[in-house]
Amino acid sequence: MRVLVVDDHRIFAEALAAALAAEPDVEVGAAGSAAAAERALERAATEGRAFDVVLVDADLGVAEAGAAARKPRQPSADPPDALRRRPAATVPTPRRPPVAQAPGPSATPGPSGAAGPPGTAARPPASPRPAAHPAGPYPAEPHPAAPVIPAAAPATGPAAAPAPDGITLLARVRRHHPGLRAIVLATADDPHRAARALHAGATGWVAKESSLARLLAVIRGVLRDETHLPPALLTGVIRELTTARRDRTESERLVDTLTPREKQILRCMVAGLGRQAVAERLYLSPHTVRTHMQNVLGKLGVHSTLAAVAVARRAGVSPSELVAPAAPPSVATTTSPGPG
Repeated sequence: MRVLVVDDHRIFAEALAAALAAEPDVEVGAAGSAAAAERALERAATEGRAFDVVLVDADLGVAEAGAAARKPRQPSADPPDALRRRPAATVPTPRRPPVAQAPGPSATPGPSGAAGPPGTAARPPASPRPAAHPAGPYPAEPHPAAPVIPAAAPATGPAAAPAPDGITLLARVRRHHPGLRAIVLATADDPHRAARALHAGATGWVAKESSLARLLAVIRGVLRDETHLPPALLTGVIRELTTARRDRTESERLVDTLTPREKQILRCMVAGLGRQAVAERLYLSPHTVRTHMQNVLGKLGVHSTLAAVAVARRAGVSPSELVAPAAPPSVATTTSPGPG
């Protein structure tokens, strides 16, 4: 049997792979990240040597994501982008005052202290025009006319999503490799996460401190289509699964109260379509779509589109296929030809 160990703790992964490889009927591979695991699975399937079992760390990627979030920002010698893009500050040259005729010829000191030509008025000393800054760092004291723009804060939000954990990876690889058996390696017994793992397609949950004999027994058991959970987890996992089933049943009941058109609207909402896109897809007016959406929210007992989508997903509602809608039927195809 071929086993793939997926764990980002290198020492643990190498030690476990070496211990499993000592068994005469076990061939082992190892991956240190979700991306490496997916590549290894695809390559093995392409070569006709697919893995039979994958052992996934439940906390895969969590430590790395936490360390990245706690890492302090290092000061940089280069200025922030906002400062680097700022144009050089300039001071406008004061307007030249009109020439005042002096009562008699006199010499007025020039800007540099030298006497100017007779009959000219005194000119205020012009402020020196600052030279354009080079591409390098700005001086420590910028011109007061150009206040320093603070550095932009690091971007946060959905664009900087953390790496998926092991259970997320497990669900993804199970969709692409349905025949693959999956076992979760965990540092602690957590009924909620164990229930999540079962929903994702896992058939085993093993503590990392378990003996090699115990792990081998679970591996061989899942290959016989058995499900292995620690006895201490059973009660909590059953409670979690019962609660999830109750929520699903209630969501299904709410969705069943919708009309066929409202269910169609709900599927478009699950697919992420906005009101205008739904209107174009179903050949309805935006006002009609808005009315249907309001009816959907009311019947589901929610107040937002996100909450409605959550209810739909719990009920197992699949998103509407994002394909180009067919052209609406024309009058010529819907009316029967007249006599003659």
